[in-house]
Amino acid sequence: MKFLLLVLLLIPTLAAAGQAAKGAPPRGGVPIAGDADFLAARDAFRVGDAVRLDRIAARLKNSPLEPYLTYYQLRMRLETADTSTIQAFLARPDETPMIDRMRAEWLELLGKKQQWDALAAEYPRLLSEDTELACYALQARRRLQEGEVLHEARNLWLSGGKELPESCTPLFDAARAGGIINEADVWLRVRLALETGSVSLARQLSAKLPAKRAFPAGTLESVAADPQRYLSKAKLEKASEAQRMVALFALQRLAKQLPQLAYTRWEKIAVYFNADEQHYFYIWLGYEAARALDARALEWFRAAGDAPLTEQQLAWRVRAALRAQDWQEVLASVGRMPPQQQHEGAWRYWRARALKALGQPDEADGMFFVLSKEYNFYGQLAAEEISEAFVSSIMPAGYQPGKEELSAMLAQPAIQRTLALYRMDLRTDAANEWTWAMRNFDDKQLLIASEIARRNEMYDRAINAANRTVQLHDFSLRYLAPYREALHGHIQQHGLEEAWVYGLMRQESRFVTLAKSNTGATGLMQVMPATARWLARKLGMKNYRHPLIRQTETNLTLGMYYLKSMLEMFDNNPVLASAAYNAGPTRARQWRGDKPLEGAIYAETIPFDETRDYVKKVMSNTVYYAQLFGQPPRSLKQRLGVIEGKNSVNQQPIPDEK
Repeated sequence: MKFLLLVLLLIPTLAAAGQAAKGAPPRGGVPIAGDADFLAARDAFRVGDAVRLDRIAARLKNSPLEPYLTYYQLRMRLETADTSTIQAFLARPDETPMIDRMRAEWLELLGKKQQWDALAAEYPRLLSEDTELACYALQARRRLQEGEVLHEARNLWLSGGKELPESCTPLFDAARAGGIINEADVWLRVRLALETGSVSLARQLSAKLPAKRAFPAGTLESVAADPQRYLSKAKLEKASEAQRMVALFALQRLAKQLPQLAYTRWEKIAVYFNADEQHYFYIWLGYEAARALDARALEWFRAAGDAPLTEQQLAWRVRAALRAQDWQEVLASVGRMPPQQQHEGAWRYWRARALKALGQPDEADGMFFVLSKEYNFYGQLAAEEISEAFVSSIMPAGYQPGKEELSAMLAQPAIQRTLALYRMDLRTDAANEWTWAMRNFDDKQLLIASEIARRNEMYDRAINAANRTVQLHDFSLRYLAPYREALHGHIQQHGLEEAWVYGLMRQESRFVTLAKSNTGATGLMQVMPATARWLARKLGMKNYRHPLIRQTETNLTLGMYYLKSMLEMFDNNPVLASAAYNAGPTRARQWRGDKPLEGAIYAETIPFDETRDYVKKVMSNTVYYAQLFGQPPRSLKQRLGVIEGKNSVNQQPIPDEK
């Protein structure tokens, strides 16, 4: 049989059922026939050796990874390949992202060659989103739908302040020539560009404006480099609109550094700005103050009157109100959000909390009840709001796959490709292949795939699949607990709660021993190189060198010691310790309030998006792990507790990176 060797290899893992196996340490990927050839073919593609690639591909024509090899071959000959050969590959029914990747690259080539008929025929089959290709598709449609297309181009023009691909430029030029994109639109996009810090784009756009609205050469660069210096010298008594825009840009940059400094400068020059410009400044000042956890944020937001806010600004207005315990403002600010944003779990929860605080418990409980059906941070908190008993419990497994179902799933080429890529440590390709395969799976298929991933020690993929289920759930797959034997000694030595350790590790690495972040954090505990060296010195590891951080035992030794250090530094508060582990102890300390603060509000108002999401998920994970481990019930709200004021925490010198 075509896949007999792979299936035979996996039989031992399929036989190892049960929760005990779920906690077993990994065996490690064992290379099988074809791995070396595939890696050699991949290298040949990378260096452009078509002859060697063709030779190896011939040996692997019956491999589940054949679509990758065919993609490599076609990609190297894309400029000269026969169109029918490309189209035959694109028409294949294989469930692999490589086909859509080839489709995107083929469409890009068609767009550059302005082969609009071929592009228009193929573009609707593209599944991935790509702005460059979207603009090529608009160019193809323009021949038949000029007005409609140019209005769509205008919407794209005003969608943000980032530079857009060259394929969009002909559309924008035509829309400007036809008056569909007017001078006000150009001016608005200049403002959007400045808001996102895209100085070069703002300068380019300025050149499209009349001379009276253009920025003087070099001005924007000097403002970006030193906004305070620019403002100290700016003469605004008879300033033009462009000069006032530059000053507002400088004030925005200054507010990002220190809101009070921006406000002090503003008080001296506010009289030179019209009402709309003043409201614009106060919106940004309120936003930056809220992100800096400055208590005056609400005051400055209110000074903006009814001027419209972006979704991000609205979110931070709510967070500022939470820090101030102003429930009327929380309710009003959530109410100003667009419907889609209001439906997000965070804002449904905080709206219900505001209603409850303002004496409308029936409406609040109705919202809590609906939200409590969701298995996440806000669903758990909502469930705890509608009952004094601890009701944020996990569901029993709704489905357990049998041997035949597992075998049938294993026979799918997409699953075999993922297993092979993962085994060869091609994690990015494996993750893409897995995600592509999962996108059309129902709950049962997701749980079958998750179980296969678990048995093959692809713990991150197992969690990925189990997290996607809608009605049937298996929390032992969502919250896997491998390495328990290896972790037991470290947990006992440091007196840590096992559920919290697993909640944090799940968020850090998804239990991938070789995980490495873009910043260099490594291993199960995602320890940064500098912190690893510091910890090794503290622990007396005289022979420590950086490669050792990739060894599981060393990684756990250093990571657990650091985790314990964070917990001790913050008086055994897991919320602060989690924030410190992710963003550093100095930031975790700075993010506290001047007065005691509800733990859920502390988590909600963490200024770093990554850390805010991280802390919520770690604490939510902890509750689920505690239940899976049979620990005494303790609600999420109890675990979040109250965060003490800024001056009540031990301040030992510890590196600000894990």
